[in-house]
Amino acid sequence: MNITPRALASGIAYTAGAALIVAGPVMIYEGVHGQHQVKEQLSAQQISFPPKGNAGLPAAQANYAGQQVVTGGQAKSYADMIETHIKEATGGRTYSQVSAAAMAAPTDTKLAGLKNTAFMGESLRGSLMGAYQAWEVTYLVIGLGVAFGGLGLATVAVTGLTDVARRKIHVPDNVAALTAKPSTGTPLL
Repeated sequence: MNITPRALASGIAYTAGAALIVAGPVMIYEGVHGQHQVKEQLSAQQISFPPKGNAGLPAAQANYAGQQVVTGGQAKSYADMIETHIKEATGGRTYSQVSAAAMAAPTDTKLAGLKNTAFMGESLRGSLMGAYQAWEVTYLVIGLGVAFGGLGLATVAVTGLTDVARRKIHVPDNVAALTAKPSTGTPLL
């Protein structure tokens, strides 16, 4: 069997296209599955925004009033709310600044409590930001799945059409020529 470079390239392109067609739906499934996992984990924590009118609900998060945190966007918004509360509690200082002050004054119980508050707030904020990042990655995976599937379909279609276009078709001049000498061209299918 003699394989030409053109036939080899066509075979590789077709195989790559078929692989992309398979990979696309798998990636879309995994992205959607990832979103369900993030929702399950956030729902299990039973974190809710303060109700409307509560002094603990900053104006930036007012549209989430009373809602439970179940999506990546809500997790980020809640993390932003925590950041606002930490800044209010610490006078705008970071955890490391409060911690350094508490270590410099080991007998100051108010500063030690503030250090603990800042640490717990930053820990929860970091966890929520991790959920938000995971949520955003799922969108990337879904988008890549759609792109891979489309690219695979286009590759297979172009490869197939190119192969059909390269085949030679012998069209006889008249009916007598068709019966006298059968076509020597390669059949289309």
